[in-house]
Amino acid sequence: MQGRVGLNQRNFRAMKKTLLTGILLFLSAVPAPISADEKAQGFTALQADKAGADYGFQGEYAGKIRSNDTEVDLGLQVIAEGQGRFAWVAWVGGLPGAGWNGETPLRGAGERQGDVVILKGDTGRGEVRGGSVSVYNMENVRVAELSRVQRMSPTLGRKPPEGAIVLFDGSSADEFEGGRLSDDKLLMQGCTSRKKLGSGELHVEFLLPWMPNARGQGRGNSGVYLQGRYEVQVLDSFGLTGEQNECGGIYSISKPLLNMCLPPLAWQTYDIQFKAAQFGADGKKQADGLITVRHNGVVIHEQVKLTHATTAAPVAEGAEPGPLYLQDHGNQVRYRNIWFNPAKP
Repeated sequence: MQGRVGLNQRNFRAMKKTLLTGILLFLSAVPAPISADEKAQGFTALQADKAGADYGFQGEYAGKIRSNDTEVDLGLQVIAEGQGRFAWVAWVGGLPGAGWNGETPLRGAGERQGDVVILKGDTGRGEVRGGSVSVYNMENVRVAELSRVQRMSPTLGRKPPEGAIVLFDGSSADEFEGGRLSDDKLLMQGCTSRKKLGSGELHVEFLLPWMPNARGQGRGNSGVYLQGRYEVQVLDSFGLTGEQNECGGIYSISKPLLNMCLPPLAWQTYDIQFKAAQFGADGKKQADGLITVRHNGVVIHEQVKLTHATTAAPVAEGAEPGPLYLQDHGNQVRYRNIWFNPAKP
């Protein structure tokens, strides 16, 4: 999951110093006023053409940065924070899951001014034209050329194997208590599967809403609860640090190995291997459950012990199977292509 970077320590320090002194990025786009709807705290869009002026700036970029005689891969994430405000994160080695070398990423803030977004650092500048970012150092030497990338999970559209339980295929929401279909035949948040599930593999695809003015747990929040007990968090955590209460986190138990959250309005996947907890005849737990999670095809948890049920879980820990619960936290998260393949006895 980490890229190989041919870089000696001297050049790495010099390159990092170049970045730390600040990158000033100008992201070009067609200027547009901020509407009254976009200024509302709860402004939400589920389609790109409804997302407003800032949407075209947010996203991921990748390329190489030059320091002394060395070129190193660099990933950049640009995050909209509402009403023309932005944040940026730079990942040496490449984007998370695509080469990042594990070093602490570099972060900064910025704002849209007319038809550009300025992401501010101490010195330096950059320009985005036609989907690419040119970054210049303080001596006005171009040190990086980054191109926009739109990553897709390799498990999108994954087909259920023979014997799997299909919970949602877009035809109806009948497999869920409280199940509701959106106008475009997607499953809405806030429902519980009628079938009870034990150990096995879960595949689920989800789409996070565009909520640029929101922050933290109020930004695209839902959750995938195995057996109604153990939550794998669903949240717009694009560009965040990757904590246990952020996207991919096993809530209150374990943060992901890396933050694989894509930008909102991009379809994402969880592929989860789950082994249920074991209980004795006296009802006491003898062994914790185990979970391995792949987020957008990348392992973010491997054989993690589920030491307790999530605090907000609708089902208490126990020996009996439990449902799949898709939490409603008041945000418009959408789901599709959900199936569960029971473990063989």
